[in-house]
Amino acid sequence: MLYPLKEKLNALIEKIKVYDSVLIAYSGGTDSTLLLAAAGEALGEKCLGVTVDAPIFPRREIWQAQDLAEKLGIKHMILRTDPLKIPEFKNNVPQRCYHCKKSIFTELIKLAEQKNITCVLDGTNADDPMDFRPGLRALKELGVKSPLREVNLTKGEIREILKELGLPNWNKPRTACLATRIPYGEKITLKKLNLVEQGERFLKSLGISECRLRLHGPIARIEVPVENLEMVLHNAVRKKITAAFESLGIPFTALDLSGLKSGSLNRLLPKEETRSNGK
Repeated sequence: MLYPLKEKLNALIEKIKVYDSVLIAYSGGTDSTLLLAAAGEALGEKCLGVTVDAPIFPRREIWQAQDLAEKLGIKHMILRTDPLKIPEFKNNVPQRCYHCKKSIFTELIKLAEQKNITCVLDGTNADDPMDFRPGLRALKELGVKSPLREVNLTKGEIREILKELGLPNWNKPRTACLATRIPYGEKITLKKLNLVEQGERFLKSLGISECRLRLHGPIARIEVPVENLEMVLHNAVRKKITAAFESLGIPFTALDLSGLKSGSLNRLLPKEETRSNGK
């Protein structure tokens, strides 16, 4: 491992050692995987990984998180919660993520207290504050610590370290909760979340590893990397997609020619709204 990365990894482990015991909010993504592995190295049995099981997360992500935590040999458990019970979340206000994160991490803090764990950590990295992330404000208010951000580890560096450590998800595509596929102001329902999950699962079965299915009423707007546009437009593939989506009850399918853009629905928000980010 190159010296700057090894130095940052060591700094991360030392930072976690400061805590007597930790609960890691573990999604199974690259960031929380490095955090969990480092916490296991730093504290051993005093580290607990917790994966939140909620309708906003694809089932496959939860299973993969559980499997990887087991392979790492770190204590792990599932916490079930339902953000659809939060009015601001269900009504899909622009600060939806703030209300959701505050609710979920409040539950994680309660769990930590029940198990006499001193600190809750999350996988926010050094790149995250550059995006519109209202959930960061909730983490700050609740006192949740973000060691990856504190030692200035970026997404690219995290992937490199995971690769060096031989962890299988080092190149896992970025993921986001299913609610991000529904335009602000449109109510979030379990039916819509299930449609998104099923639609994206089908697209991935075609070999598209990273994609988004944005729901605009009766229209499904597909976002895929630019290099996959030609494949999706191939006549046979196009017919498969439209037939599959029609079987799900989505009558119209559109392909976004701009390609995949994380947080693309944020472009519909006023600029002053996206400045509130919890830095």
